[in-house]
Amino acid sequence: MGARDRFTEVLQDHAGLISRIAASYEADPALRDDLLQEIALALWRALPGWRGEAGLRTFVARVAHNRGATHVLGERRRPRPSELPEDLPDHGIAPDQHTQSAQQGLRLQTAVRALPLALRQAVTLALEGFSHAEIADALGTNANAVGVRLNRARQALHEQLGVPHEHA
Repeated sequence: MGARDRFTEVLQDHAGLISRIAASYEADPALRDDLLQEIALALWRALPGWRGEAGLRTFVARVAHNRGATHVLGERRRPRPSELPEDLPDHGIAPDQHTQSAQQGLRLQTAVRALPLALRQAVTLALEGFSHAEIADALGTNANAVGVRLNRARQALHEQLGVPHEHA
């Protein structure tokens, strides 16, 4: 398999992950498209150097997060809330339930974007189902630091969303 075919396969296999990570960094759809292109270019450049120490999914997440962090730090601006897409899928639920679910998702996405960068990175990967060890690999830290970041992110999200939480 050639480099181009391998790159195309990686992009296709991880498109959802890459898209969700980009959305956690950029609210504006046009700027998010630019970020997705930046991530793809970064993956094209980085993929030949992947030696398999971490899983491919973790490697892709690391590249995407690094590119997203560079994007945020380079722009030095606050994210703006995105509008709801007009082509929301109908999964057989009532329109009011669909709207409520979409609004909750948008509130969560906006709250995640408002987190400090280190917390945003950890929570985005946790929402993708990454383990603490995988998050640590992707972010270049250790699992204990990931646990601390996720706990702080959870507390901040509870406060932002007005959700009561219990203290351990």
